[in-house]
Amino acid sequence: MRRLSITIATLLAATAIAPLAIAKGPDGPSAPVDKLVDEGTNHSEVMRIAQYLTDVIGGRLTNSPSMRQAEDWTQAKFREWGLTNVHKEGFEFGRGWSARNASVKMVAPRPLSLVAAPLAWTPGTGGPITGQVVLAPMADEAALAQYKGKLAGKIVLLSDPIDITDPTDPDFKRYADADLDKADTFQMANGPATASRRPSSASRFAFTAKRDAFLKAEGAIAYATMSARNGKLVHGQNSQFQVGATPPLPGFEIAAEDYRRLARLAKMGLAPSLELNSDVTYDDSDTKAYNIVADIPGTDAKAGYVMAGAHMDSWAMGDGAADNGAGVSMVMEAARIIKASGIKTKRSIRFALWAGEEQGLLGSMAYVENHVASRPVDPALSGVARYMGWSKAFPIQPGADHAKLAAYFNLDNGSGKIRGIYTQGNTAVVPIFKDWLAPFNSMGATKVATGRTGSTDHVFFDAVGIPAFQFIQDPLDYGSMVHHTDVDTFDHLKSEDMRQGAIILAAFLVNAANAPEPLPRVPMATEPKASDDFYAAPGAH
Repeated sequence: MRRLSITIATLLAATAIAPLAIAKGPDGPSAPVDKLVDEGTNHSEVMRIAQYLTDVIGGRLTNSPSMRQAEDWTQAKFREWGLTNVHKEGFEFGRGWSARNASVKMVAPRPLSLVAAPLAWTPGTGGPITGQVVLAPMADEAALAQYKGKLAGKIVLLSDPIDITDPTDPDFKRYADADLDKADTFQMANGPATASRRPSSASRFAFTAKRDAFLKAEGAIAYATMSARNGKLVHGQNSQFQVGATPPLPGFEIAAEDYRRLARLAKMGLAPSLELNSDVTYDDSDTKAYNIVADIPGTDAKAGYVMAGAHMDSWAMGDGAADNGAGVSMVMEAARIIKASGIKTKRSIRFALWAGEEQGLLGSMAYVENHVASRPVDPALSGVARYMGWSKAFPIQPGADHAKLAAYFNLDNGSGKIRGIYTQGNTAVVPIFKDWLAPFNSMGATKVATGRTGSTDHVFFDAVGIPAFQFIQDPLDYGSMVHHTDVDTFDHLKSEDMRQGAIILAAFLVNAANAPEPLPRVPMATEPKASDDFYAAPGAH
């Protein structure tokens, strides 16, 4: 079949002969695209940045030794490139944790090494421990009573073994035009219906603590859960990171295929036995996590600033490449490109590398609270519970930087090519962003979508009225394979896509920093009514 697409490499190489035109805006020329393209292609550092973060430093669980190393290294790179005000900003997080090694072996009815991961922030085994498996699914508090008196000395399989399903989607995908069109649908802002679902999510974390206490009291020696993905992929996700909330028992995630085998054997009455071994270390020397911040100063100190960010933390399995070493590398490369190109901007440009994103966007939330705006959240809440309650707390109190911060741009969807940008329902920026994307249409970046996207670090900026945006990126194998798993490694990153992404991010930052006026804002959120569907008279039932 004839290939209809043109590779990014070909497009970028062509710029040496036929440079891209400078984008035209309503007030004249905007970002000097030619300079950005030249620096971001012929002198690109984006993959060298990504390789150091992944191959050398590796997975960056918040407050782990590798995350501390990444904090130091990224600051040193920003300083090397000539950025100013390079510093880290701390916020209270919890315990540091790292795993030196871990293994899970079936020893009966036959010897077999299993694919597994220790669950983050669970204790080690203190050497190899052996016990029989008992299948005891515990989805809620009501399920605990039926296992009373049955768990002493056992390794408890907590997940209900869901049968394997046939795959219906390709493992690797790039967006077609029809996929991009789906994002261009106006969505109402989150209202009471969305907010009403959040307490059930928080209650699941409360149940986890009760379940762990029950397992300990019943004499279980460890527990295991089933990976949510097939293909021997494991994640090791767990969010019991707060001081005083450490689980009492070692916990493991076992690959889906291996877990199902154990469950089948248990149901047959063959009582499989496992040997578990995990060597983990806690670090309580500094319970704060740190965001990394660096600036390129503007020419007008009163003009405020624009901002780009990506979260630097990852889960412990894999090397945190697609999630989110790719985003960090593109943000850092955008900073290097702008600085090396010698482009001057009216507004300052700030770059932020967030911590604690995987535990509830905690780093970007802390920045917003400390600089941009605050909300009356229960101070006793932390972690995911704080995340769940933050957007429901009113009123919003603008902070010192609320009027100064003109725009925030985020990257956190792997290494896929930028195909456009979500406007978060901000319809006034649509023609502006179409103009800014025009020089990059031939690189595949065409769609300005009014739709919303969430679950990453632009969310809390957007929630307090800052124009905050996430780029649309080709999914590649992000959701199907690498996201949070042990195969999230450098091999899955696409260099041509990341060069394109860093260039486009740099152009958007320069455009936003030089725009005569700050980007249009949507109205500040206010507390929604309990219901906007029906009128109910006072006292009516």
